[in-house]
Amino acid sequence: MNYFELFDLPVSLLTDRLALAKKYFELQKQYHPDFYTQADEAEQKEALERSSLVNKALKVLQQPDQTIQYVLQLKGLLTENEPYKLPPAFLMEMMELNEKLAAEDTVTFKLEVAAVEKELYVEVKDTIEKYNDTGISTEKLLKLKEYYFKKKYLQRILDRMDD
Repeated sequence: MNYFELFDLPVSLLTDRLALAKKYFELQKQYHPDFYTQADEAEQKEALERSSLVNKALKVLQQPDQTIQYVLQLKGLLTENEPYKLPPAFLMEMMELNEKLAAEDTVTFKLEVAAVEKELYVEVKDTIEKYNDTGISTEKLLKLKEYYFKKKYLQRILDRMDD
């Protein structure tokens, strides 16, 4: 059972937060280990596993980047710790951005990174906002995968800035 099935939600890249929260509380009432203290050991173990799965699924589905990663994994287009080659033009742009990191103030630099993120999003906006699990092409999913890795790269730059 995947996370969307667990939460009885359609596969989407933008999760309905209200429906997610509502279903989370339902599932926690159903599987929270505290409600199984009088049950036998097997039932307690199953409740603990289910509760853990519910918490993990919530964490993924609340975060858009993690949701993209998860959907790509469901589609068989992304594996854990997959090495990915970003386009040389993007890497050159990131080198230039990295050079600015030392030269510019934090606010200006973060604004530049935000502008790059916004530019990247434009390329996949329709795919993310109008995602249709049954009608999406592999080409669009591969573009989404590239977007996912580019965003990860940008996040690493921002994380280094905070060090």
